[in-house]
Amino acid sequence: MKSKTSTARSVGVLMLLHLAVGLIVPFVLLDPLVKAHGFLSAAAALSTQVRVAVMLLFAGSAMAIAVSCAALRVIRQYSSAAAYWLLALAVAGFALQAADNAHLLSMLAVSQAYANAEPASAPLFQTVAVAVGALRKFSHYSYLLVAGSWILSFCAVLYRFRLVRRGLAALGVLGAVGQIAGVTLRGLWGYPPETLLAAPLAPVYVALAVWIIAKGFDERQPSDGPTAV
Repeated sequence: MKSKTSTARSVGVLMLLHLAVGLIVPFVLLDPLVKAHGFLSAAAALSTQVRVAVMLLFAGSAMAIAVSCAALRVIRQYSSAAAYWLLALAVAGFALQAADNAHLLSMLAVSQAYANAEPASAPLFQTVAVAVGALRKFSHYSYLLVAGSWILSFCAVLYRFRLVRRGLAALGVLGAVGQIAGVTLRGLWGYPPETLLAAPLAPVYVALAVWIIAKGFDERQPSDGPTAV
């Protein structure tokens, strides 16, 4: 019993860290850089802020791997395939976040070179900035697609195997779908994000984490053992 409680608390705490460290704080740090004159003009003066955001993005995407590993024993009782697919999605998300971070640091390097360049070379740097920014944009949306799919899959597993209250897990599924549809897919198709569709995900994710910490998993061992589906 103590082991089950400890596992649930670990999963819940890691979920809260995942949300804060990987999905909120880094984007708050990066937000000023995409406003006003844009990343090209602003990033060089805020290089430390950019690097801190990059490190947090690395740590945050690793938290999804940690959640998958911590919940592996519980989910594997019901479906080995689901448990390992969650882990695979988390690892894929980390890899895509690493690519996204590389583009962020490339944009920072371009901004620093632009700050030290002659005014006559400004058009060249603006052209380079557009190219690097486009690479970053679509690597970022690719990461968001996988990260959103991981949250969707995690909530679907919680719902399918009744590991938490089904109504709460269903809200998590709907929140993840809203994030994917309202932000990720719109971005990939070149449309501006619809943040109202994505907004419910954060409070629902927090509620799920708090529920798991407080109540633990409702583990009902299936009579026929773990399934492959």
